[in-house]
Amino acid sequence: MINQNQIRYAVIGAGNIAQMAVLPAFEHAKKNSQLVALISSDPDKRADLSKKYNIQLTGDFAELEGILKSGAVDAVYIATPNALHKAHVLLAARCKVHVLCEKPLATTVADAQEMADACQRASVKLMTAYRLHFEEANLKASELVKSGKIGDPRVFDSVFTHVVRPGDIRTQPEMGGGAMLDLGIYCVNAARNLLRDEPTLVFAVARMVNGVDDTTTAILQFPHGRVAQFTVSNSIAGVSSFRVSGTEGNLHVEPAYEYSDKLEHHLTINEETSHESFRKRDQFAPELEYFSRCILEDREPEPNATEAICDLRVVEAILESAASGKPVPLEPHQRARRPSPEQEQQKPPVSKQRPIHAPSPSLK
Repeated sequence: MINQNQIRYAVIGAGNIAQMAVLPAFEHAKKNSQLVALISSDPDKRADLSKKYNIQLTGDFAELEGILKSGAVDAVYIATPNALHKAHVLLAARCKVHVLCEKPLATTVADAQEMADACQRASVKLMTAYRLHFEEANLKASELVKSGKIGDPRVFDSVFTHVVRPGDIRTQPEMGGGAMLDLGIYCVNAARNLLRDEPTLVFAVARMVNGVDDTTTAILQFPHGRVAQFTVSNSIAGVSSFRVSGTEGNLHVEPAYEYSDKLEHHLTINEETSHESFRKRDQFAPELEYFSRCILEDREPEPNATEAICDLRVVEAILESAASGKPVPLEPHQRARRPSPEQEQQKPPVSKQRPIHAPSPSLK
């Protein structure tokens, strides 16, 4: 039975993102979220992290089902490689446990829909962990574009790149690797929500390395003459930026997608540029606190599985276009629900962490 004030979480996976961001975020979300269990195949991680965070219940993946059925867990945060999300979401649904899952929700639209259907049948909440849907710089950018301050927004362009360590899961097709699923999902989500519409046609080119897209450039056609273009890469020195250009000005955000740095707005109107800086914050605690409220108040979360599917249908079309060398049309689609300013939460940044057997995916 769920406590009326606290949601008890198991974190599934103890890789870099879990150790650097998810596990420490519970301290800032303790109002309604409690870390009670950790699943990892690495006994050293389980031993050290359980001591660090006072986690009483740990196990490897063979023990996951038993832990979820124990009655000690209300929700999971899934932080495993992309290709494993489906199996873990379906298991949680069978065990009647609510699910907060890292993005991309799945590697295909079909898998994401199957996951959403399973959670709906089991009457459990399913939320995709789009942390920027709760972050001030991102939400202010959306509201600024929506306000008309830059006029009619015509073009979105973005670059999001890093140099990935050799052998990292992002280089492995069997783990759901590739630049589009790792980085491109951010650009697609930003373009859709900043332009407040869904693309109708995509064209893309990609440099393939060992079965995954190492570097991909895509052009997305939107209704009303709007266009988005972006490049993502696992082998180009780090850039994290986007710009929305309109008939009266433009908004340049750089850094744009980071969770371990401050974010910056550069707004240009009538050839005059103003700057606004948004300090580094914990972007993961707001997700936890919000999702716990959705469970406690029986509300549908935003971003839900539908938001994830909206992105994945575009990602699939981009990869199809890159493989065929031809434009790929998308069926007309509407999405009325968008991130709103009411979702913004400010939490202090987490302290610097020293991960155990989980190096950063990027070469510094």
